[in-house]
Amino acid sequence: MSLHHGSSTAYLDAVPERMAECLLPAAPASVRDARSLVRQELSLWGAHDLVDDCVLIISELVTNAVQHGGAACALRIRSSGGFVRGELFDPGAGAPRMCARDMDATGGRGLQIVDSLADDWGVAHPSAGGKVVWFVLALPDPFRPSPAPAVSRPGRV
Repeated sequence: MSLHHGSSTAYLDAVPERMAECLLPAAPASVRDARSLVRQELSLWGAHDLVDDCVLIISELVTNAVQHGGAACALRIRSSGGFVRGELFDPGAGAPRMCARDMDATGGRGLQIVDSLADDWGVAHPSAGGKVVWFVLALPDPFRPSPAPAVSRPGRV
């Protein structure tokens, strides 16, 4: 597993964008590695309330990529203010689809879990090929940046 993470700000008042990404081989152990990365990074970012949901979503997406993609995949998570966005790229041509709900099935619930936990999610198809399955989780209000307070100047109304 290869890891890259960064933080950058354009202005001193801006909320820093935080990002972590890694390359995951098409192997079952990649699911564990992806979960560890998410736990570690979200904890460092102070997004403790999103760790469990994000870990579960990432587990489902990486499991799908390993089972159906058959090639290495790339995971990226980032946060800039009031949200955490996750993206999983794999070079496979097939598009993920939600299976019909079947209470007796032993699998096929991954995207249903993603759909129920994420505030938004979807699939993008880059022009270079492959696909990116992405999701967004909103941070609770205390983590969202508030507007800068108005500055009061003497003699002005």
